[in-house]
Amino acid sequence: MITFLSGGTGTPKLLRGMQKVMDRHEISVIVNTAEDIWISGNHISPDVDTVMYLFAGMLNTDTWWGIRSDTFTTHEEITRLGIDEFIAIGDKDRAVHIARGEMMRNGMRLTNVTKILCERFGVRENVLPMTDTEVTTQVQTDLGLIHFQEYWVRAKGRIEIQKVIRSFNEPPVATPEALEAIEASDAVVIGPSNPITSILPILSCEGMKAALRDKRVIAVSPFIGNAPVSGPAAALMQAAGFEPNSIGTFNCYKGLADLFVQDVRDPVEVSPSVRFDTLMVDEEKSIALAQEVLRLIATC
Repeated sequence: MITFLSGGTGTPKLLRGMQKVMDRHEISVIVNTAEDIWISGNHISPDVDTVMYLFAGMLNTDTWWGIRSDTFTTHEEITRLGIDEFIAIGDKDRAVHIARGEMMRNGMRLTNVTKILCERFGVRENVLPMTDTEVTTQVQTDLGLIHFQEYWVRAKGRIEIQKVIRSFNEPPVATPEALEAIEASDAVVIGPSNPITSILPILSCEGMKAALRDKRVIAVSPFIGNAPVSGPAAALMQAAGFEPNSIGTFNCYKGLADLFVQDVRDPVEVSPSVRFDTLMVDEEKSIALAQEVLRLIATC
């Protein structure tokens, strides 16, 4: 089995290839939940849903968000009625948020909620939230401290950020299921997701780093030069005190990675590293990178 650490859109693109080249029952994914948010009384877990929808064959891969061919009738009516729903939520997607919120209000752990939803969508892979307690990524801006979703979706990442802050009522602890998945794995892959908002929240969960130190860990950089493949990683890396490139990514993981993967076009030198084409612009490219990562795991 291989366990992946995932968030955002980078790692799901790698998972798109992995599900084609390995036994899908042998894939576990520990997913960032620090971008979760309650909107219109319902619970959105964007990174969990992206992975779940991908494995269910229903992800909108044009946006890497939400359900393919979804409609937005409810969102349009809510905004017409004056409710500030700043994330455009599809109708089928909203049904998932409603179901999740209802189960959580009834006291169910997010891990169990995710398992139930995955079973109902026919997902064969093991999708695991990083923790069952609430943790939120916020950014400090000239407008004050705001949720990451407010920064990235409402403000479209166009406001300057000074600091990245993780907020919680109790320190997040890695779930037993997540730690068991790592223990049972032949290797762990830190996917090419945003290091600050997607990966570090997972690594910050109590028990996670200790579990990874006993495993072969392969980390894939999300950067080519000083630019991320997608998303606001560069600004967030700088706000967190890291160089916005592959060296900064390597330093984020503080010696956890046994092997570090860079893109063949990346002018930044990280030693030691291996280089592949990490720009997964289509399914064929995702499959090719997945095959290279599997070969690395087999030989390391």
